[in-house]
Amino acid sequence: MEAHSEEITVEQAAKDFAAEIMRWREVRGLSKRALAQLMGFDPSYVSHMESGRTKPGEEFARLADDALNTGKAIWRRWRDYEQARTRSKHMPATPPTPHRPEQSYATGSTLLVEHDAAHLTYDGCSYRLTMRRLLRNIGTEPVTRYLVRISVDRYPGDPEQSNTHYRAHPLTWDELSLTATCRGEAMRREVKHDRDAFKEVWLLFDNEHGRFPLYPGESVWIEYAYTVGDDKWGNWFQRAVRLPTEHLEVQLSFPAALDPVVWGTETSMTAEAAPLRTAPVQSGDGELRRFTWITATPALHARYRLEWRFRARPERDRDQKEFR
Repeated sequence: MEAHSEEITVEQAAKDFAAEIMRWREVRGLSKRALAQLMGFDPSYVSHMESGRTKPGEEFARLADDALNTGKAIWRRWRDYEQARTRSKHMPATPPTPHRPEQSYATGSTLLVEHDAAHLTYDGCSYRLTMRRLLRNIGTEPVTRYLVRISVDRYPGDPEQSNTHYRAHPLTWDELSLTATCRGEAMRREVKHDRDAFKEVWLLFDNEHGRFPLYPGESVWIEYAYTVGDDKWGNWFQRAVRLPTEHLEVQLSFPAALDPVVWGTETSMTAEAAPLRTAPVQSGDGELRRFTWITATPALHARYRLEWRFRARPERDRDQKEFR
């Protein structure tokens, strides 16, 4: 599942460290500025660290691990980086690998989400999430890929226990059964990060039959879906607004026999968590109970979280789940 430190390059170890910082910062609901203030760093420092412009440092790793309460997850990533860096000093020099500039993703100058619809279905033992997004290219270059993130935290109040749980029971690509389509075509996938509790994958606008990039001025629906067992999925689902979005919709479907109850909160870069401004609308057909929540023009970087419990089933350990 996770690559061992002796198998990765210094460059990959640095990327892994940056991804771990970003994941835990977002799990804790902190902006880059807020994290920098907690750690006593300049506000731009966290941004530089996550983007890779600043190399991982021991002091930063210790302070970030403490501020984000990660149970030494960030510290382990720094140790991997240091081990890779030490190994590289004793290896013969090799020509640098040509670097392909990474296509801009989370910027308003490239993509606009005209409609974002998430449908989460629970069958009593596993969850299936289906995401449908209407994307419009408002940039000047063709868009050839779209980034999807999956992040889980089994015990959000106890990161050491959570990390131990995922090391023993990692989230795997096989169980996710990820599918993705665009214009009726399957989308090829390119894994960016593969961790026990954190995945990032590029959905590519191509497959073995051809290419179908999103050109400037065009709009297109993409759809992707995956499955997670309830031993790894928590009782809340969070949507983070990473791109300018015109319409956001979330629907949860649960067995009516479980007698589900749902509520929600919203946070932003500058505000504490507060109740959703409108309540989820409940409906059902006898066997299923659905909860639908919709908002227009959500704020960029806002986070909307729906939580639930099943009154007809004893409470399990509280979990945490975040998808983007």
